[in-house]
Amino acid sequence: MRIEAEVSGRDVTIVERWAPWCPDDGPEWTRFPVARLRYLRSRGVWRLYWRDRDERWHEHPELPFARDVRGLLHEIDDDPTALSWG
Repeated sequence: MRIEAEVSGRDVTIVERWAPWCPDDGPEWTRFPVARLRYLRSRGVWRLYWRDRDERWHEHPELPFARDVRGLLHEIDDDPTALSWG
């Protein structure tokens, strides 16, 4: 497994990537989005989002906006609410 960041516009999505383990599935790695950071240009801040089982993104309920992503990345890594890694 490896962790990657995918950048698209003002979003940075943190994804888990799993090596192919079943020959029938082909050579592609499995991709599973874990968390999303979104930059709000109008405020100059970042916001953390989590994904539900229906693949919809929601604002993290307990975190304030952040001017620096380091604290948000720490929150994803520690995951005290089990919203990112389950």
